Amino acid sequence: MATEGVTFSDAKAPEGMRIYAIGDIHGRFDLLSQMHERIVAEIERDSPADWRIIYLGDYVDRGPESNQVLEFLSTETAADPRVIALAGNHDAGMLSFLNRPRRDGLFALYGGDTTAQSYGVELRLAPKDKLLASAAELEKAVPEKHIEFLRNLPVSASFGDLFFCHAGVRPGIPLEEQKRDDLLWIRNEFHDHFGLYPKLIVHGHTPRLAPEIRLNRVNLDTGAVKFGVLSCMRFEDTRKDLIQVSGS
Repeated sequence: MATEGVTFSDAKAPEGMRIYAIGDIHGRFDLLSQMHERIVAEIERDSPADWRIIYLGDYVDRGPESNQVLEFLSTETAADPRVIALAGNHDAGMLSFLNRPRRDGLFALYGGDTTAQSYGVELRLAPKDKLLASAAELEKAVPEKHIEFLRNLPVSASFGDLFFCHAGVRPGIPLEEQKRDDLLWIRNEFHDHFGLYPKLIVHGHTPRLAPEIRLNRVNLDTGAVKFGVLSCMRFEDTRKDLIQVSGS
């Protein structure tokens, strides 16, 4: 790999390893199920020497089945370390709300009501006593298994010439020194940077109508809720292939 950085076309997965990276799910368990089944079928058919399935974060909020998504991913990641789930800002937001309920936080304002509904809880934001009561009801309804899963999510993963995270990285900062908040939240500074990084950045966080492929990064968030499409990219050697599933 050249010292000045790696391009999309040159970025290479480790020898013998196939990697699947999947964009933001946001409670769309139907799309997650389709995608996972398709990937597993490919792995069983092709028997690659090694493989990884990497989910890029934002499992909860907005879509109708956050509960089912967390149950599925917490089970899969516990069963096989080759299935990796990274933290997204919405996943961190759910934990933050359960720890300290706020009516002006990410969870309350951007889709946490549907997450609560998936656990059979109506989220009430006002007055304060109802906010605290519904938060306590939600905390009781969410299995400890889901809480531990959210608490232990890593914020990045790296294999070969590929660096995976939820939102992106801050230009000019070594990948190993990136701050958690940037990996979960960054947008403009990252999107507006056209220079190469030491590795190809594979991320989600910002929904697009189609996967956004740039010289230095790949955005796989295609709006599972907003547009009804879940996207994945398969990396093997220098080859990159797109896989998509869709629903209403």
